[in-house]
Amino acid sequence: MRRLAICFLVGLVWTCTSAVVLAEGPAFDCEQAEGEVEELICGDGELAVLDRGLDEVFKAAMAAVDEDQQKLLRAEQRGWIKGRNDCWKEGSVRGCVEANYRFRISELQAVYRLAPARGPFIYACDDNPASEIEATFFKTDPPTARLERGDQQVTVWLVATGSGSRYE
Repeated sequence: MRRLAICFLVGLVWTCTSAVVLAEGPAFDCEQAEGEVEELICGDGELAVLDRGLDEVFKAAMAAVDEDQQKLLRAEQRGWIKGRNDCWKEGSVRGCVEANYRFRISELQAVYRLAPARGPFIYACDDNPASEIEATFFKTDPPTARLERGDQQVTVWLVATGSGSRYE
């Protein structure tokens, strides 16, 4: 009986440890990781956290749109993944991957309004109503804004400059 209890406890500890290890990895299966970038993400806890964060934000964005928009969003995400995987060409592969994740997460949060926002605020150049720009600022990392003029929309990010910061 005692031997059975010990075997049970060993099995329980192993199962719990395995669950913790799985929770620490990225949202994708590291057993099927391909290429330098995916292998880097599997071996880097911070990048794995970003990958899981992106997965959550992506799922929230998918839930916020209809089927046609979901198809477009999936295609866009596949393109983003290809771009992320091209970071192997950069001098700082890890820096490139981290920046890609941060910008993609903040972009999805702004486009699909998944983060706290201020605004919209209306700006008109030279007091001309035809040149009005509507700006909504989102509390993301990095901070983002969605700018709209007519039927055009763009996401911009707050970046540091020599004299302070600006949206680009």
